[in-house]
Amino acid sequence: MCQNHNTVEKYPSHFEDSGEVMTHRDLAWDDYREAIRGMRFFDPHVHMTSRTTDDYQAMYDAGIVALIEPAFWLGQPRTGLATFKDYFSSLVGWERFRSSQFGIKHYCTIGLNSREANNEPLAEQVMEILPLFLYKEGVVGVGEIGFDDQTPAEEKYYRAQLELAKAAQLPVQVHTPHRDKKQGTERSMAIALEHGLDPSWVIIDHNNEETVQSVLDQGFYAAFTIYPFTKMGNERMVKVLEKYGPERIMINCAADWGISDPLALPKTAALMKMRGIPDEAIRLVTYQNAIDAFGKSGQIDVADFENGLAVDQSQKFNGNTILRGGQQPRVAKDSLVIN
Repeated sequence: MCQNHNTVEKYPSHFEDSGEVMTHRDLAWDDYREAIRGMRFFDPHVHMTSRTTDDYQAMYDAGIVALIEPAFWLGQPRTGLATFKDYFSSLVGWERFRSSQFGIKHYCTIGLNSREANNEPLAEQVMEILPLFLYKEGVVGVGEIGFDDQTPAEEKYYRAQLELAKAAQLPVQVHTPHRDKKQGTERSMAIALEHGLDPSWVIIDHNNEETVQSVLDQGFYAAFTIYPFTKMGNERMVKVLEKYGPERIMINCAADWGISDPLALPKTAALMKMRGIPDEAIRLVTYQNAIDAFGKSGQIDVADFENGLAVDQSQKFNGNTILRGGQQPRVAKDSLVIN
């Protein structure tokens, strides 16, 4: 969704009213997708557990070859440890398999999200099981962790998880708060540095024009979320890239169960192309920088996805398949055998 604001100083944080009226222009996606045909995209923040198979198919068709799914909350608080176990297990299990069935390589970050850190008795139990998942195949970081309401409990478990990341030698994916974003972002970075983390191992997410300068100046990665109404519009993102360049900047969609767009990354790439951003800069912020940052985990091998995944929809995970009823597997077009 495109937004038009007058000055960079007036950009609001998530859920804060700027007092300005947004204008929208209907640029048909199908009219511009040809501009990015052949480009590959890596979305480093998307909650596919909340999305449909149609989304997977559309993402694949738009050039998304790999993604990272951060652990997060489900819209309502979990009430027991078993629900966390099952959720984490799905991120390294079924969802990873489901993504592969649509030709997209799936990675995840594992962590106790800031909202649920405020239930301290349950949070203590979750902290005990996190090491059981952080060393699993496909886990490329600790995340998304950080602040929401910026409470003492959120800080306590943010600090504890930074130590887990250090022990596991994993990057950290930091959720910056929707309210008081600048304060929360600065606090998140200061604590990470206090714990001795190399800022190049820390991805500060959900940035805006108010936070990006400090994030980059201190050596962190700056991730931007293209999310309708509440975070960044992609016209604003183009202006950010024009001002700061592509170094240590990455773009994601953070699509979840809310009004969000799993194609925000390729759509933003198309808009950048229209606005004259060089192809190499587009490649860096929509593909390579995410690989460089999360690749420090040792879990990402671009050979796994850069030329596409081999898809076999007859495969099963724990005896289950994505096919239902009399559905037939998608035909592999490069197969010699035709059934």
